Amino acid sequence: MLFALGQPVAFAGLLLAFLLALLIRAYAVRLTARSLGLTHEREPVTPRLREDVDPFGAVAAAVGGAGWGKSVSVDEVPRFRGRGRAAAVFLAGPLAVLLAAQLFFLAFVLVYPDAFGLSALRLSDVLRGQFGGDFGAQFLLAVACGLTGFGLLALVPMPPLDGFGALWSAQRRPGPGMHGYRLWFEEKNIGVVVLLAFSFFPLGQPLLLLPLDAVGTLSLRLWG
Repeated sequence: MLFALGQPVAFAGLLLAFLLALLIRAYAVRLTARSLGLTHEREPVTPRLREDVDPFGAVAAAVGGAGWGKSVSVDEVPRFRGRGRAAAVFLAGPLAVLLAAQLFFLAFVLVYPDAFGLSALRLSDVLRGQFGGDFGAQFLLAVACGLTGFGLLALVPMPPLDGFGALWSAQRRPGPGMHGYRLWFEEKNIGVVVLLAFSFFPLGQPLLLLPLDAVGTLSLRLWG
């Protein structure tokens, strides 16, 4: 987001996108867990600051353009009702955020059909504020791309991201390799270190944006 400070409207859209993504993810995860019978019916589904915001994820969003929420431990999601239900809890957040992104893309093309060609942009261009246009168009596109970046990053199967929880839950019995992976990348925080390093370097075009560009730019092409 910091690279977008030169475009205040785009910066505001990216900031709103990150906050919305945190809220949507929190609701989706808790609603899915409750509807699948994995938590008590009286368990609140409202967002909780301490449980939903990851300071490192916020730093990554500010510097690299895409961040993440507080990780949900695989130990907190029971698998007694099946691996599929447990994996669904972890996938619910990212997928709900990506769905919300598509709604903002739809709003963008409906309100600003002739604003500018999305086919000429990459996801990283928007996440770094390197695009122009009407203020309203900038704002809607920034929100849509910010949500897309958050959702796609969350699907990466690396702790502390939701994709790891889905991968772990989908296995009948995680083997020694998975336990070692979890030990180093979750408990020893190697995953956070790697993600932060990819968010900072190289300056101007963080490595974190490369895989997001490979997939996220497709959304721009589809709507363009």
